[in-house]
Amino acid sequence: MAISYSWTHNFSADALKTLFLSVDWESGNYPEKVQQAMLNSHRVYSVWNGNELVGLINSMTDTVLTVYFQYLLVHPDYQGHGLGKNLIKGMLEEYKDIPRKILISVETKVGFYENCGFTHHMDKAPMFVSTL
Repeated sequence: MAISYSWTHNFSADALKTLFLSVDWESGNYPEKVQQAMLNSHRVYSVWNGNELVGLINSMTDTVLTVYFQYLLVHPDYQGHGLGKNLIKGMLEEYKDIPRKILISVETKVGFYENCGFTHHMDKAPMFVSTL
């Protein structure tokens, strides 16, 4: 594996579609919208195997108090090798001066995020209005 990391907002719609659908995310069916979402993100940190996009994390922030990590995904063929942890580590370093870092996790992945330093707050609930 020729793994490398990159700070970029520019991805082809096809690369995003392949990555998002590899983890069964519905948004992969809207690759042009995902592409625009990456362009509109504050930062995007991605991981590559050569020219193949195999993972990414993006952020939205007010640049002062709060940063929200919206997407973190790693292609299943590359999971279990620390790539996701490295993506989070890069983002946490990038936003080390911002005191509140937020993400929403599916219940089965809470342990992963706790191992990365996040705290599961049982007294808070994510809320959504979504058409996806």
